[in-house]
Amino acid sequence: MHALAAVLGILLILFILWDAFETMVLSRRVSQRFRITRYFYRLLWTPWRAAAMRVPPGKQRENVLTIFGPLSLILLFAFWALGLVVSFGLLHWGLGTQLAGPTGLTGLGEDLYMSGTTFFTLGLGDVTPRTALARALTVLESGLGFGFLALVIGYLPLISQAFSRREVNISMLDARAGSPPTAALLLRRHCKGGSDELRALLREWERWSAELLESHVSFAVLSYFRSQHDNQSWVAALTTILDVCAFVMVRIDEGARPTARSTFAMARHAVVDLCAVFRLKPTPPTADRLPPEEERRLESFLAAGGVTLPAADAAGAKLTSLRAMYEPYVHALSTFLVMPLPAWVPAAEVRDEWHTIG
Repeated sequence: MHALAAVLGILLILFILWDAFETMVLSRRVSQRFRITRYFYRLLWTPWRAAAMRVPPGKQRENVLTIFGPLSLILLFAFWALGLVVSFGLLHWGLGTQLAGPTGLTGLGEDLYMSGTTFFTLGLGDVTPRTALARALTVLESGLGFGFLALVIGYLPLISQAFSRREVNISMLDARAGSPPTAALLLRRHCKGGSDELRALLREWERWSAELLESHVSFAVLSYFRSQHDNQSWVAALTTILDVCAFVMVRIDEGARPTARSTFAMARHAVVDLCAVFRLKPTPPTADRLPPEEERRLESFLAAGGVTLPAADAAGAKLTSLRAMYEPYVHALSTFLVMPLPAWVPAAEVRDEWHTIG
């Protein structure tokens, strides 16, 4: 039993340290199937999402879902720390290291207590190592404790900065595309100024999509962080931009089409890779997001805003083909993260978020 405990302790230490390295340090998507963090989030997110779905849609549900991202990060750090404390305790016990402790504290309990005070560098001194091996393990664990604390302190600002960069553009989308955002409103507000204004907007969102891909692949926990306003989300924003690019590529002035193709490619790359991060299978939406009657309403909405559309010809089939390239992926992300997809055309009674604040 002692030998088995020592081997188990060593394996747990290696697994936890490697998992923390992949999560906080390694800046690329990890393809291996077994990861502690992946199973931790799956086991935590599945019941949390199920409980949230029992709450009526609206602000209350969003409040429940908003807590998950920051709380899960704290719980993950606590889980790693507890795992390392238990692992070193098993290693002490398995190797039979001799400790000098207070009366009444013996066996595995003494080893776990020694491990906890060493990892968190409490320096109480009531349990001390008596052999060279025990001293070596104590020094190693205290060094890991310092390193783990430094890693966590350095990791949290990176998460905060990446979240802030993501949310700036999403907040700006309110005045550009409404809340929740729609492709029709964004096109109506940006096509009247000519193709230069539309190209500038699409280039800005191409960069945002690239930053989203980089940050959310490196720090997958950011995907669970929700926007500060109930009608906004990064999934909805990304879907709106893909809708806009697809429509521009088949129905808007040709001057903006090269920029739209570049932005479309970058945004689609982001949704495909993020589905791969969470191992989600692309699933088409259960209902068509742009049926023929909704497409006619879209054309009328744009025409009422002074946007001139060329003759449709085979544009309908091309638009359907482009939508099939990204809608299954954004629908999979939307279902998994409980972030509703936006409509193409805003409802008549919907007002922008900035009109209703105050």
